[in-house]
Amino acid sequence: MTTAPDTERELKELLEEVRRIDVLSRRIVNDVLAGGYSSVFRGAGLEFESVREYVDGDDPRKVDWNVTARMGRPFVKTYVEEREQTVLFLLDLSASMTGGFSAWSARQMAARVAACLALAAVRNDDKVGLIAFSDTVDKYVPPKKGAAHGLRIVRDCLALSGSSARTDVAPALEFASRVVGRHAIVFLVSDFLADGWQHALSLCARRHDVVAIRLLVPELAPPGTGLLRVHDLESGRQHVIDWRSRRVRAAYEDRVAEWRARTDEQLRRARVDVMDVPVPRTRDIDAVARPIVRFFRMRAARGAKR
Repeated sequence: MTTAPDTERELKELLEEVRRIDVLSRRIVNDVLAGGYSSVFRGAGLEFESVREYVDGDDPRKVDWNVTARMGRPFVKTYVEEREQTVLFLLDLSASMTGGFSAWSARQMAARVAACLALAAVRNDDKVGLIAFSDTVDKYVPPKKGAAHGLRIVRDCLALSGSSARTDVAPALEFASRVVGRHAIVFLVSDFLADGWQHALSLCARRHDVVAIRLLVPELAPPGTGLLRVHDLESGRQHVIDWRSRRVRAAYEDRVAEWRARTDEQLRRARVDVMDVPVPRTRDIDAVARPIVRFFRMRAARGAKR
């Protein structure tokens, strides 16, 4: 794959930003991104190690009934945590991810978030892979280990183009369910402006630990007052909207609120966690780390309560 000069410059800039996050926010990256990653995405712990006597608080499902019967008192199985995991990014390449009013597009913000998560996965000695999609699967990079492969994933997040301007998340989810046999961490990265993915997401979440990374662009809020020509990148339609009209602004806010509530409910029913990532209007490096840190803390707190 050849990479255009602009993409090479952006990749260099992105890697410099990741290094800057590492240097200027070492506690966040090392303690929260790296340590937080390993704590909230632990292995399934299915490798049998030994048995020991039952103590109060042990999971009754781990009782070894054969040993218990022989010894006349309860024993439980113990396991070694599976260290190696598979991390798979499902990246939306549709046209709606490329526009907007921000310094970064949703696609560029997605690449930065993926870079931080891939860095944490590589440090944890996990495999990292990529499924890039528009309305079909456009590229599959099988999961592998190593820093070089992690950088290849980041490069592809920036450089790949979709075969279609439109979005259909379902084929990518179905493909992930087929090609990744063992339990994996699946980061679904999209603006979720399309429908029709609910059933496929539910099926994928039954097999994998799916996290929906939802990119929230500034234009979800009405822009400043005045006339504005808008272009729908996926359909090609153009409209002139009068934002001075209170009726127009109220109708737009209602539609956004309805989309947000509907998507929240669909993700909840699929039983997947959500990492909301606001796309900043300026190039704010902290805005990349904040949603990841907030998500890791939520997962850690939830795990502590179980």
